[in-house]
Amino acid sequence: MNTIRLTMAQALVRAMAAQRCEIDGEILPIFGGVWGIFGHGNVAGLGEALHGVRDNLPTFRGHNEQGMVHAAVAYAKAMRRRRFMACTSSIGPGALNMVTGAGVAHVNRLPVLLLPGDVFASRLPDPVLQQVEDWGDGTASASDCFRPVSRYFDRITRPEQLVPAFQRAMSVLTDPAECGPVTLSLCQDVQAEAFDYPESFFAERIHRLRRQAPDAHELEQAVAAIRAAKRPLVIAGGGALYSGAHAALARFCAGRGVPVCETQGGKSAIPDSHALNMGGIGVSGSSASNTLAAEADLILAVGTKLQDFTTGSWALFRDPGLRIVGLNAQPFDAAKHQSLPLVADALAGLAALDSALGDWRAPGDWRDTAERARAEWRERAARFTALPDPDRNEKPSDAQVIGAVLRQSQPDDVVVCAAGGLPAELHKHWRTERAGGYHLEYGFSCMGYEIAGGLGVKMADPDRTVIVMVGDGSYMMMNSELQSAVMLGLPIVVVLLDNNGYGCINRLQQACGGAPFNNLWRDSMHQAEYPSIDFAAHARAMGAEAEKVSDLPALEAAIERARASGRTSLIVIDTDPMATTTVGGAWWDVAVPEVSVREKVLEAQGNYVTQRKHQRIGH
Repeated sequence: MNTIRLTMAQALVRAMAAQRCEIDGEILPIFGGVWGIFGHGNVAGLGEALHGVRDNLPTFRGHNEQGMVHAAVAYAKAMRRRRFMACTSSIGPGALNMVTGAGVAHVNRLPVLLLPGDVFASRLPDPVLQQVEDWGDGTASASDCFRPVSRYFDRITRPEQLVPAFQRAMSVLTDPAECGPVTLSLCQDVQAEAFDYPESFFAERIHRLRRQAPDAHELEQAVAAIRAAKRPLVIAGGGALYSGAHAALARFCAGRGVPVCETQGGKSAIPDSHALNMGGIGVSGSSASNTLAAEADLILAVGTKLQDFTTGSWALFRDPGLRIVGLNAQPFDAAKHQSLPLVADALAGLAALDSALGDWRAPGDWRDTAERARAEWRERAARFTALPDPDRNEKPSDAQVIGAVLRQSQPDDVVVCAAGGLPAELHKHWRTERAGGYHLEYGFSCMGYEIAGGLGVKMADPDRTVIVMVGDGSYMMMNSELQSAVMLGLPIVVVLLDNNGYGCINRLQQACGGAPFNNLWRDSMHQAEYPSIDFAAHARAMGAEAEKVSDLPALEAAIERARASGRTSLIVIDTDPMATTTVGGAWWDVAVPEVSVREKVLEAQGNYVTQRKHQRIGH
């Protein structure tokens, strides 16, 4: 057996550079690059190794470890999990800063390779700088925090361990069912240790998407359930996009006369113009989707994990005989909530269903009901995104800002958002015809994802205009990768809605009967007046073009200028923290105190008890 003597770190990056994928017949490197912030736990070992392969495996410098993981996760999502990135940090705080990003990847089933530095395997210099010591466990380190948010975790304490660990890592990263974050925690002394690695470890390997066909018995059960349905409804999840099944799903629904709703992850899988696209479903959904969901006797859940925002905390579906067919590559998701599992790739599963259903179509009156609900919803929703009355001199709502951005959008644009009230309004109001035109991180709902995520999307698809919509609260949490976008010459357009605090949670707080407290600046316990932050000046200080606009027509003009400039741009507009879309939506289970001195809390608790009666038991 021929061998090559390399350090563990050199062997790792050489093996990474040899991995390929096939996308539409084209062979490409599967790693789009490595995000790195160097410190004493990785600069000497992995940093030296990355320098040696920089022409084949580029390294990008981040400003915040969490932000660089967000960028990598967004890149993987925009690439529909076919390509992905790695992220490396030092030990201690640098490593722990990546854990939140790992949680985002884990919840959203997205691949990212995390390479935190770790303590010395030899333990000779212990405790090293930044080492976390456990009195009762000599093997523990800060990197153990990655375990619950990793699909696969390994600590490399000997150089030869890299071979099986990396092979397992690639298996998880490329598996449609197991896909998620992988952590290889690299002891800093082992990174620099040499070993005679087999040449075969560095041979080119081409990874192709596995398309699992459904089991014959599960398919038979699913077909029987669908054929028996009088009011079937499809829920399109993110898995429909990851599988590339969006076009097939649109054809299936049109051909079978089945209305379709979209989760946050699945939005853009169905063109907005599709006659049976009911829009978003659940807590942030349309009245069309939620009305049909309450009446449906069968749900075909395609590539969705059916989280509480989709199901209205399982109070949305009211038919007592409801059956769910779970078409999903992951058995855990396919079988949950007493679903009839149809474990398969979404594209392969839809093809099998379509073939087995023969000439079956949903009843015509159900389709008619859906089309009327869609028309009514669109007419009502349009009022919330229209320009406000200029004579009233009011700050615009989030929905009105979305309307302005939509009027300036182009068919290939991608909107990016993550947390707060904006995801709910975007789920209701954003319209796109092209798959991937809607990029929301709403599995983990991680504040601070937005700008870094927008950069990751732009890296994945540089030809599309990326419009990031972010509130002032999320911007204050993490904005450093705005400078990374400037530095990399990857322009994004950031629309910052300034409502002076955490407007979404302020509204939720009051909806639960609570007093406005500690969310908006004006309701926080500060001695001085709440600050007026010059976000435009801040963005300009990081190299972006920036301006503040006074109204929606000015916002539209600013977006047009930003698009034409070819530079990263930030546009600020003041918004109303209380205004929200009052049509659509569904109940969400947020526990209300049973005892309180506030009468409004007790009123909210009474409504909470009433709503909980609709929750499905035993799912």
